[in-house]
Amino acid sequence: MSIIHQEKLTGAGMWSKVIKRGRTLKMTDLEGGANVGMLLYNAYEKHERYNMPDTLKGQYIFNLKAPYCLHSDMGRLFASIVEESSGWHDTVCGASDAKAVQEKYGQGDYQELRNDFYRNAQECFLIELAKWGLGKRDLVPNINWFSKVVSDEAGKLSFVEGHSKAGDSVTLRFELDTLVVLNTCPHPFDPSTEYTPKPVALEIGEADTVQDDDPSLLVRSENQRAFHNTSVYNKLRF
Repeated sequence: MSIIHQEKLTGAGMWSKVIKRGRTLKMTDLEGGANVGMLLYNAYEKHERYNMPDTLKGQYIFNLKAPYCLHSDMGRLFASIVEESSGWHDTVCGASDAKAVQEKYGQGDYQELRNDFYRNAQECFLIELAKWGLGKRDLVPNINWFSKVVSDEAGKLSFVEGHSKAGDSVTLRFELDTLVVLNTCPHPFDPSTEYTPKPVALEIGEADTVQDDDPSLLVRSENQRAFHNTSVYNKLRF
């Protein structure tokens, strides 16, 4: 797998790019304790976007890990998780907003802290979405890579501290040309009262050809149906 682009997100970094099908995105937690919020949209028909309920119920899962897939709300696949090392990634807890960040961390405004001011994930998503003609109505439940949140028997959710270690990574293979929107704001359930977003390295590369015995397709029959729908869409569109 050849790497065609690399960069690093620091602080509460924001990022949005179109990643073509047949390419990979590798995200690496450089220091441990990172959180990467992600939204996904069809690069050409942006009303199609990542669907958390279909991703979870179609694969009988509560959290994300390899070799599961990321489903759209049109019955297609945005991406497959081909490699990852931490074994658990949250996709049910959403993103922080300005009120929650101020209540947890205090007043950390630009006038005082300049570029280290306290951003929130919702604001970061909206800034990046605006670059693509999208807005608040286009926000959907997001993924939080590297974060683990578990449920007890009563359904209460708890954040697991120290889950992701320095060097942990996730690699996605894209099955559809996808607008990828990221930020590295802290997870909304992270109990720490210190605002310390962690740096993350990004690497984009060329993926190997998908084979019939691909683990992401075989793990659930719903993935095979969604991959077929995606393949037909790509053939007819291009």
